[in-house]
Amino acid sequence: MSKYKEYAVVCSQEQIAADIYSLWIQTEEIARAAGPGQFLSVYTGDGTKLLPRPISICEIDREQGRLRLVYRVTGPGTGTEQFSRLKPGDQVEVMGPLGNGFPKDLTGTLFLVGGGIGIPPMLELAKELPGDKKIILGFRDEQYLTEELNAYGEVYVATEDGSAGTKGNVLDAIRENGLRGDVICACGPTPMLRALKEYSIAENIPCYLSLEERMACGIGACLGCVCQSTEVDGHSNVRNKRVCKDGPVFLATEVEL
Repeated sequence: MSKYKEYAVVCSQEQIAADIYSLWIQTEEIARAAGPGQFLSVYTGDGTKLLPRPISICEIDREQGRLRLVYRVTGPGTGTEQFSRLKPGDQVEVMGPLGNGFPKDLTGTLFLVGGGIGIPPMLELAKELPGDKKIILGFRDEQYLTEELNAYGEVYVATEDGSAGTKGNVLDAIRENGLRGDVICACGPTPMLRALKEYSIAENIPCYLSLEERMACGIGACLGCVCQSTEVDGHSNVRNKRVCKDGPVFLATEVEL
């Protein structure tokens, strides 16, 4: 799988919700090679912050050679806060596309489930997968990307505070709306993924999970982002898988959460 490291040019950036930013970058080679569910390592250019930040790919514009990254600023002085100050014409160092994305040959009624900052990768996946899609999104409160996702399937929303949709989590929304699916694709916090794994086993349907994990190298060399697997890994000879290299997308039955 090809990956590239280069300086991408910022096309545009806007804030779309509290602490949530949408960044379009020009990066022809990476855009041509990228698929839904993959991510980029984005470098700050700050010598005090040597490690890149992994950010999932939200949208791919292969014709124009552009990628969209939607990310959360995690606090003042952080790498993501530095990214939020990027302006059109600025350059930012990136490496990608990294990781294994979602399968593209899924059929039947598909549940695309996103929670929090796991929502952005659902947009490109929804664009590329054919068939009937039920898009279930979990927010703490303020929503984003719902209108764009609505163009590619039926959108159902769950909010923790009950301000929109179902009060509760994504599984509450699935049950409240009586939804039935043949395959699950999900990205979000570990408690959400754990619950979806249990649900998929009970319903006997395949479930693909994109794991969120702190990463260092992004290419599988440092073993800093391992998760526990159900089978012995041939690389480390223990029950580990590298989220950045073997994932971030796994069949739910492959990993322990």
